[in-house]
Amino acid sequence: MADDLSLNPSRDDFAALLDESLGGRDFMEGQVVHGKVVAIEKDFAIVDVGLKTEGRVLLKEFTQPGEDKPPLKVGDTVEVFLERVENAMGEAVISREKARREEAWTRLEEVYAKNEPVMGVIVGRVKGGFTVDLGGASAFLPGSQVDIRPVRDVGPLMGREQPFAILKMDRPRGNIVVSRRAILEEARAEQRTELVSQLQEGEVREGVVKNITDYGAFVDLGGIDGLLHVTDMSWKRVNHPSQVLAVGDTVKVQIVKINPDTQRISLGMKQLQSDPWDGVEAKYPVGAKFTGRITNITDYGAFVELEPGVEGLVHVSEMSWTKKNVHPGKIVSTSQEVDVVVLDVDPSKRRVSLGLKQALQNPWEKFVAEHPIGTVVEGEVKNATEFGLFIGLDNDIDGMVHLSDLDWATPGEEAIAKYQKGETVKARVLDVDVDKERISLGIKQLSGDPLQGDTFRKGQTVTTTVTEVTSGGIEVKFGDEEAPMTAFIRKSDLSRDRADQRPERFAVGDRVDAQVTNVDKAARRISLSIKSLEMAEEKEAIEQFGSSDSGASLGDILGAALREKASKE
Repeated sequence: MADDLSLNPSRDDFAALLDESLGGRDFMEGQVVHGKVVAIEKDFAIVDVGLKTEGRVLLKEFTQPGEDKPPLKVGDTVEVFLERVENAMGEAVISREKARREEAWTRLEEVYAKNEPVMGVIVGRVKGGFTVDLGGASAFLPGSQVDIRPVRDVGPLMGREQPFAILKMDRPRGNIVVSRRAILEEARAEQRTELVSQLQEGEVREGVVKNITDYGAFVDLGGIDGLLHVTDMSWKRVNHPSQVLAVGDTVKVQIVKINPDTQRISLGMKQLQSDPWDGVEAKYPVGAKFTGRITNITDYGAFVELEPGVEGLVHVSEMSWTKKNVHPGKIVSTSQEVDVVVLDVDPSKRRVSLGLKQALQNPWEKFVAEHPIGTVVEGEVKNATEFGLFIGLDNDIDGMVHLSDLDWATPGEEAIAKYQKGETVKARVLDVDVDKERISLGIKQLSGDPLQGDTFRKGQTVTTTVTEVTSGGIEVKFGDEEAPMTAFIRKSDLSRDRADQRPERFAVGDRVDAQVTNVDKAARRISLSIKSLEMAEEKEAIEQFGSSDSGASLGDILGAALREKASKE
């Protein structure tokens, strides 16, 4: 049995025999081992790692980035990675590149843990970025992490050793992501902190304009940028920074403010000039008239530049005497020169209120000066409302004829219907209220009031024209043809004889004589009667031609009176 056991050694015995055959050295695959260069043949280095056979390593694996040939010679001791003790050809399978990678990963993990930068070389371009050699380990550099600003040409950066920050490491996957930008930003922040500490608010410095935006310009103060806001470029209005500066300009600026937390620096140019608002009340007293230029137009008014840096606002209500509820852009235009009057000055709020219309003569004052009360004017009917007619007058002002001032006899609602928009009419000036901007006109005042004086009196005979026939009587007009009076003759007043008190015996257009029986000036009413006229005529005839007691009949008396009347006509 013992002999049989000696012929069949155990597993432990086999391991001991293998260790003895390997020279007693504890070689394990997957480790980095030391070896000696015993020969260099063409593109290979023959390395003895203490095994029965040597291993072969490509010479290029010993080459550092930027080298053409490796500084390798026979007898040098090198570290290699043992992949297999022996391959099919009986050679040891070793790799210098994998040894360097293992060394690099171990070293980089320590650096990553300490959050320290690592030196590397950009060696190639890949999709979305670049590959970086970190001393044996390959890393990915995204394109956005190359520099603080986009870089058009990366050529000068390639092949040059420089620091990188490790953003991510995943050893099982062999994935490393690095950033050059993070290193630059950190250096820039340190430099900025140092430079900011050297600056003081109120200090005047010289800088170069690096960039211009819609809201301002960035000025390089010698390694640190400050923002020159558009409102701090000049005391006068600046619509865009490019109106004042251009990239590359050298400018003197004052450090207005330094924010120690954000390290932002605010700059100003206008602060180096005298403030035009100093003494503004003395320069622009209330009530004084000046010439300025329109710089900006808004919905609520227009800004007028009185001098560089001093602007005043003309509110829309102060732009025109006559144009109400009109956008300022329809009254003035940008860059237009205008005369304005100072209405108010507030130096603390840097505000000047101006009036455009005040620089022009008040059209109502001008109107009353040229057209005193009682003057007759002529204008176009602009509009008819429930109150009356609006008449267009000179200088774009309107006058109003109230309903009660349209006609002496006709009610206003009826009288206004006679007028059409666009029609030219004459009217008399009744009153002008300059403060309230009102002009009162009258059309009926063009003719005298027929009820005033003795134009119509009780007992007077008037000739009328029938205008309407109703069951209760007839409506007639009489007097001035341009401003006729109207009256209604009741049925009982149509004739002395009851049989003739029939309205239908009259027709529209008939001319009829009637007697004025009453004049009511307060109610503006005249009462007429045909019956009273007949009775008056009869009485007069009897007195003149006799009576029935003298032997003459009533027919004879009236006949004689009518014949006499006819002969006189």
